[in-house]
Amino acid sequence: MDAQQGDGATEGTDLPVIELVHAMPGFPEDLTFALVRLDDDGVLHAFRSLSRDDLEFVVVPPAPFYPDYAPEIDDETVAELGIESPEDVLLLLVVRAGTSLADTTVNLKAPLLVNLVTRRASQVILEDQDLPLAAPLVA
Repeated sequence: MDAQQGDGATEGTDLPVIELVHAMPGFPEDLTFALVRLDDDGVLHAFRSLSRDDLEFVVVPPAPFYPDYAPEIDDETVAELGIESPEDVLLLLVVRAGTSLADTTVNLKAPLLVNLVTRRASQVILEDQDLPLAAPLVA
């Protein structure tokens, strides 16, 4: 399945509870998160742990920055998340803040997929796809 965020914004998307089917690398105890909008445009979001106060990732939809980004998602992940339609998927990129906007990167190799219907999610590592771990957020 090709995963793609259509319009680039996640307007109105504040999901109170998201359950990860697998913990994110380096955070084995954290499986419950909330997605909270950080800007008026609905582009910047916080992916906040609900089990501890000190864990939060900034995430963005790929379309405003990488409009052609459409990673191939394997059937096992689609089944684990209970995805029945591409419209059910919210695709997000994890941001690594730099000292300036020019130094800020996104991880194209491991996007976060959220099933908007079931609120199950997973950070998917795209082993077989030649994508960078640290791509510039802006050109």
